Amino acid sequence: MAVVAKSSRLTELVAPGVEVEQIATGFTFTEGPVWHPDGYLLFSDMPADIRRKWSEDGGIVEVMKPSNKCNGLTLDADLNLIVCEHWTSELVRASLNADGTEASREVIASRYEGTALNSPNDVVVKSDGSIYFSDPTYGRMDVFGNPRDQDLSFQGVYRIPPGGGDLELLADDYAQPNGLCFSPDESTLYVNDSERIHIRAYDVQADGSLTGERMVIENVGTGALEDGIPDGMKCDEQGNVWVTGPRGVWVVDPNGEHLGTVEIPEHVGNLNWGGPEWNVLYLPSSTSVYRFSTTTRGAPASYMR
Repeated sequence: MAVVAKSSRLTELVAPGVEVEQIATGFTFTEGPVWHPDGYLLFSDMPADIRRKWSEDGGIVEVMKPSNKCNGLTLDADLNLIVCEHWTSELVRASLNADGTEASREVIASRYEGTALNSPNDVVVKSDGSIYFSDPTYGRMDVFGNPRDQDLSFQGVYRIPPGGGDLELLADDYAQPNGLCFSPDESTLYVNDSERIHIRAYDVQADGSLTGERMVIENVGTGALEDGIPDGMKCDEQGNVWVTGPRGVWVVDPNGEHLGTVEIPEHVGNLNWGGPEWNVLYLPSSTSVYRFSTTTRGAPASYMR
């Protein structure tokens, strides 16, 4: 394990000798990390159909089984859990009990113009309450979801307006849209395509629509899952993009320069910042969960308190 810097700027974000710590292991394929301000991490284990919680004092606890093979997770400003479910092809909002279990839930997206979604995969909430999510077909495949035919003819990126309403289709020309994140000022939305192994960027307009599509970086790997692909993705407070890729986590600046890689012992599925200062990066990685400290923090989100 090492920090492989292609630019000295990477060493301003993470120490060259940083310790990558395995905090839990023994899972099937971990995903969807989100840090709750009460001091615990929630994450998904899709093939095992379990959502788990990890805390420094309590270790690992199952909080939902079955979990509808949930994938991406985030929190809104009210600390409701927003859940991408592969088995149901639904996006769900759940209120949480103090122990991280669900108190109640509601489906907030399941169809586009009357047709069932593919399988919501990853999700972000903007400061105005609007919700953006990706919808590839992975949840309609064996192991990671419920095998069945695709109803839509495309794989898209969507927006739910603040307060709810009809789904807005923002992009439909992806092979497999996956991770997405906002720049710190929310003026830019980044979306990656796991199959085409690239990251695109868009300008976010006042009405929530996207314009100015541009390529940020191509060839994030070879496209072979076992080698590492662009999957989970987050921005730091300085605007750099941290994305899963070959050998671990790639750090890419807003202009598309690959600053370097933080190597992780297993294939990384997703990542997110947590901890009291929001400067610890948590990484669900195949059978385990890892973490390491950074000298930057995650881009501000409404649930960070």
